[in-house]
Amino acid sequence: MKRGEGRGFFQKVEKLLALNGMLDFGFPVKYLPHIFFLFLLALIYIGNSHYSEKTIRKINWLEAEVEDLRADYTTLKAEYMLSGKQSEVAEKVKDRGLKESLQPPYKIVIDKREH
Repeated sequence: MKRGEGRGFFQKVEKLLALNGMLDFGFPVKYLPHIFFLFLLALIYIGNSHYSEKTIRKINWLEAEVEDLRADYTTLKAEYMLSGKQSEVAEKVKDRGLKESLQPPYKIVIDKREH
């Protein structure tokens, strides 16, 4: 055997096909539509795999983002509820000279005749 003969992948495939007699009469062209169809199916399968992986990554990222926003919402809501209490409001406006009334609120009643 000469140097470089039969060592390459394609040379081995060619020897294998030649042993079976498949290439005795040339390349079998009648199988080309089937080969192209299988090639197209393989491309669609690969593309679909890439698309689904990308979609899964996006869904996971969005779920994490929603969880962060939910935590922020809960924190802000708790702070808002605390800042709306009467004792908190009274403490904040004390610097401006306002103070809490010691008398309970009373209701103003207006008759319909007066209005």
